[in-house]
Amino acid sequence: MTKTRNYKHMKPRIDSTSFGSITIEGLVFDHDVFINLNGEVNKRKKKLSKKHFGTSHIISLEEAKYIYEEGAEKILIGSGQTGMVRLSDEASKFFDQKNCNVFIIPTGTAIEKWNKESGSVIGLFHLTC
Repeated sequence: MTKTRNYKHMKPRIDSTSFGSITIEGLVFDHDVFINLNGEVNKRKKKLSKKHFGTSHIISLEEAKYIYEEGAEKILIGSGQTGMVRLSDEASKFFDQKNCNVFIIPTGTAIEKWNKESGSVIGLFHLTC
């Protein structure tokens, strides 16, 4: 089930994650998510990367442009339970050009970091591998 939730200009708290799910503010999501600067939780559009690389484990320039918002200082990427997700070279250069720091860490650790973060941060969380 796809759920979108807006937390009205606040960063929602991530309660937990396990293989294939993430719980945000008490709601369970069974798909990868990204959280924009306004706190809106959206289903990740993995197909933007999958069509270029045959996998959603490499984030394409197209997906990077889709998730980036002007004013973002950081992108926190939960790279999966065992850390499989990475940026393509083009996506990495794009974020560098935007002066946006990218942190890619396994999803379990990423949610701990997310809950402590402040400032303009976008989150993308891969829930498997």
